[in-house]
Amino acid sequence: SMAAFRKAKELGYGIELDVQLTKDHVIVVHHDYDLVRTCGVQKKICDLTYQELQKISLMGTEERIPRFIDVLHEIDGKVPLLVELKMETFNTRLCTLTAKTLDAYKGLYCIESFHPYAVYWFKKHRPQVIRGQLSEQFFKEKEWNNIPAYFVVKNLLTNFITKPDFIAYHYKYKNCLPLKICRKIYHVPIYGWTFRSEKEYLKNKRDFNGFIFERFHIIP
Repeated sequence: SMAAFRKAKELGYGIELDVQLTKDHVIVVHHDYDLVRTCGVQKKICDLTYQELQKISLMGTEERIPRFIDVLHEIDGKVPLLVELKMETFNTRLCTLTAKTLDAYKGLYCIESFHPYAVYWFKKHRPQVIRGQLSEQFFKEKEWNNIPAYFVVKNLLTNFITKPDFIAYHYKYKNCLPLKICRKIYHVPIYGWTFRSEKEYLKNKRDFNGFIFERFHIIP
């Protein structure tokens, strides 16, 4: 929400956020593809226009799902941004629109995605933008809607093509074989996500070059 982004800016924290397209191709910031968890509505964001989304509240508050451009105006370069592109298919419209929006942004940012083609698109069309490959052990997390695709991403098999600048992996699987290969052979920086307690952060921080966290404060 915009309230959360303002608070992060106030505290000086870099922000990780997820972008996706509405039915009328407006870039909005929302983690899930659907509105069930955050709004209690059985709808997908891609099936609603931006104006229709504005009628739905976030978590029962007065906050609404914000446009990406409005978030950029709010942050205004005050803290770095890690922008995750939420892509379910090989349609790169989100990549194109997000890149054009970020071209006019003066603050620090980098991009990441679970979808290797999004990472490849930025390698080809915005090579100056730092890009990361997101992944995890999908089968252990019982996320296997597309087994062949998840197998490829889980094992980071597209890295030789997409050439990500960093890997963002679920911190619970810090010792999995794909990460060991990336560390020892390719020397790619590894970032852990998502730490939700200071205890877990302190326990695992030495195993990562950086981290994504939520729900607790980190004192510099």
